[in-house]
Amino acid sequence: MPMNLIALLMLALSQPATAQATPLTETQSRDLTCVAVLAIIASEQERGVASALDYPLLIERGATYAGLVGERIMSETGRSREEVRQEIVAAVAAQQAKGGNGAAADEVFETEMAQCLPLLDIAIPPRPKPDLNQCAGMLQLAYEEVHSREGLSKTAQDLKTLAAVLDSRARDKMRAEGLSGQESDILLTQERETMLADARQQEALGQGSDLDYDHCFTLAAPEDKGRKYEH
Repeated sequence: MPMNLIALLMLALSQPATAQATPLTETQSRDLTCVAVLAIIASEQERGVASALDYPLLIERGATYAGLVGERIMSETGRSREEVRQEIVAAVAAQQAKGGNGAAADEVFETEMAQCLPLLDIAIPPRPKPDLNQCAGMLQLAYEEVHSREGLSKTAQDLKTLAAVLDSRARDKMRAEGLSGQESDILLTQERETMLADARQQEALGQGSDLDYDHCFTLAAPEDKGRKYEH
């Protein structure tokens, strides 16, 4: 059982258990099941399990969703945080037992995710996904920032490699669309300048980017590793 991730998703323990909790409604049970399924998939994503990486990255949004569901169930049923935590742990165990291992597990979780992903998107809409040109600019700027701070560290080298991959793919795409090398240079330079200006504005406001930065790593992955749930 991925207890390390469950710990991130669980609500902090602070209230004593109540005497007898009312039965969960169908909607509440469904939402707890989704918390469990998202937790399992997010844990597998952390471990690099290929089938789990077919889905959007879930660690951050999954944890937020778990908190929202837990707070709502406490409010609606009078359950304590500890009781809700135990319900989620039980739901995770039930899903793992239901799924088993191998292809059968993938099929079970695919069915569950088809129901849970839309609920997650409604509760916590995903950030807009940057396009290839934006990602090329974002990763280049990230490399330059890390390099200025750390020199050619491993992180800087990795970012430099990913930025080069995205830059090459962006140029290939623009070439296929009939743009010249010079036109591609201009567009990529403009994109980097726009991304840098936006980043400075967000920083001045004490905010981060509203784009899905993780999507850039998906675009930089080997091209034969498609994503079933790109949206």
